[in-house]
Amino acid sequence: MELGLAGKVAIVTGASQGIGLATAQRLAAEGARVALCARGQEGLDRAVAAIRDAGGEALPVVADVGRSEDLDRLVGATVHAFGGIDILVNNAGTSATGKFESVSDDAWQADFDLKLFAAIRLIRLVVPQMRARGAGRVINVTNIGAKAPAARSMPTTVTRAAGQAMTKALSKELAPDGILVNTVCIGLVRAGQHEGHAKRAGLALEDYYTKVAGGIPLGRVGRAEEAANVIAFLASEAASFVTGSSINIDGGQSAVF
Repeated sequence: MELGLAGKVAIVTGASQGIGLATAQRLAAEGARVALCARGQEGLDRAVAAIRDAGGEALPVVADVGRSEDLDRLVGATVHAFGGIDILVNNAGTSATGKFESVSDDAWQADFDLKLFAAIRLIRLVVPQMRARGAGRVINVTNIGAKAPAARSMPTTVTRAAGQAMTKALSKELAPDGILVNTVCIGLVRAGQHEGHAKRAGLALEDYYTKVAGGIPLGRVGRAEEAANVIAFLASEAASFVTGSSINIDGGQSAVF
């Protein structure tokens, strides 16, 4: 399928590993010019080098999405290098979960700053760029807990649910400008954070994945590339009539909620 991404300009946050990296690589492989944002220089340099080695165009920008001045710099650097912005993938985030009474005010605020306010600020910065180009795509990466929160899943599920609501509202508000806003809800996908979970459970990583896959109808955890494929579709011309949607990437796990 021709995605029509050649020459488009994308920003991907949390792009040095996992779903963010896979998304940046997929967009670049389709011909998009991609600005990769992450906090760590070393991981970001590796990610950009891999894209360039494969023949893609990539710009590394070390930035903390929780800092508004860093977001200003990210957008400014992207526009300076590539001339505008067509696609934004808000992927930066962590999976901070715990019992309600164990979550402090500071932890709540940090989670909202990272996952919600960073997206709000970045969207606010890129919308004028997209409007000037007559179209745009915003894809917010959340998780299936935003739709079906479990016990002891705060603050993440609450923050992600707020992101869901923002996506729905913005899809209506920005539609007249040709800016499409969607979200993907991630289930269990292979990622660095699971290495810590496996270690705490006293399991080898593959044994851990086998164990947690028991609740997934497809019988396995997902791959970052599978999430990236869906994100690339939503960023593309092939998804020109898709906005306000929330797509689960979870191997059918949400069906058991």
